[in-house]
Amino acid sequence: MFTGIIEDLGTITNIENDRDNLHLTIKSAITPELKIDQSVAHNGICLTVVDISGDTYTVTAIKETIEKTTIGHLQPNETINLERAMKLGDRLDGHIVQGHVDQVGVCAAVKEENGSWYFTFTYDSSLGNVTIEKGSATVNGVSLTVVNSGKDEFSVAIIPYTYAHTNFKHLKAGSNVNLEFDVLGKYIQKLYEARL
Repeated sequence: MFTGIIEDLGTITNIENDRDNLHLTIKSAITPELKIDQSVAHNGICLTVVDISGDTYTVTAIKETIEKTTIGHLQPNETINLERAMKLGDRLDGHIVQGHVDQVGVCAAVKEENGSWYFTFTYDSSLGNVTIEKGSATVNGVSLTVVNSGKDEFSVAIIPYTYAHTNFKHLKAGSNVNLEFDVLGKYIQKLYEARL
């Protein structure tokens, strides 16, 4: 489990294809604190650390992860949002995030407004995912509050700190992103549908 509060921006140093798998090596300031078998969210994708060497570590993505996320489109030198799994008893500063990407969305628009930024994302609502006004959503692993919730789109407001400390500063219209919808929102939706 994660919170959607990004700890570090990692840099991809190597990508290796191995049959249906993809091995990514990442340089990060948190590498010395990692252990083999530890879970780390990479742009919102929960992956297991399989090797550590100096200031880099390696994770492996399987075919299903490659097909359902943006991980297969990453390139060397690209920066990714990183978060280690939460510890029991820690403050939950963001919201409950599983690290299981629901679907890939598209950045439809970026608007700067007096020092903050509004990002609008579209997604395929036929897959059953929804957002709730003032609810939570995870975009590339970042816990955010939904504004302007629509049937197949939503917006989020990004403060300068989040913009500077995540890879949101590299997103533009047309960029693909990993979306994880609020697990509590999904549960409420299922209860609502069951009562109809």
